Amino acid sequence: MVTQTPQTPPVTRTTLRRSAIAAAVVGALAVAVLVPLGHGDYALFGCLGLALGLLNSALVVYSVERFSARKPSKVRFSGSVLVRLAAITVLAFGLVLLFRPAGVAVFGGLAIFQLIAIASSMLPLIKEIRQR
Repeated sequence: MVTQTPQTPPVTRTTLRRSAIAAAVVGALAVAVLVPLGHGDYALFGCLGLALGLLNSALVVYSVERFSARKPSKVRFSGSVLVRLAAITVLAFGLVLLFRPAGVAVFGGLAIFQLIAIASSMLPLIKEIRQR
């Protein structure tokens, strides 16, 4: 019996790596700008939001690998997506409520990471369009 290892498309891994690098750069810039201005707490929570976004993307890749390795079940896949997003949302809201007002930067970090992820995902498409 041959077991097949999960295969994630190289573009997905590259996109995740590119997003992680861009998030690290944005986080470093946020720290470099906000700490001297006296808003280190906002920089910390913004970086935490970036990290949560990166964690979500990494879990998406893992979920796709599991989905492709097994007999696909759309219900299980959808359920795991909802649980993951609910957990990240509850954690973000909890941080906002516990650490007001700086905790709101978690949502800013999550939003910025989504923009980074979308831009990273578009790069291979733009390259392909230009080649045609």
